[in-house]
Amino acid sequence: MYSKNTIYIIGDSKTASNNPIMQQFNAFFIGLVVDRTSHLIVDADCSATISLTSSFVKHLFVGHSVLDLDTVVNEINTRYFGSSQKALIVAFKNAQIKYKQIIES
Repeated sequence: MYSKNTIYIIGDSKTASNNPIMQQFNAFFIGLVVDRTSHLIVDADCSATISLTSSFVKHLFVGHSVLDLDTVVNEINTRYFGSSQKALIVAFKNAQIKYKQIIES
């Protein structure tokens, strides 16, 4: 399904304690499949309580460079208005840090 050039990384964060995602998973997670040669996100998913959220989040990330923080954060800020907006940004930043550590090693 994915080429050998891809890697899988997880980014995590916390969100409000009354958020259903926190109640179900105790954290907010995004999973990203990234092509190591182009740095493009080829697939994405997140911990969500409704499948539409996961699907929408996927479309926010796929096709963008994992290294392009400003563009991805702008996409989230201008298009995602779920209660986990800030948690989504923090989780992406966390995944980006992990990705940079992987490609630098």
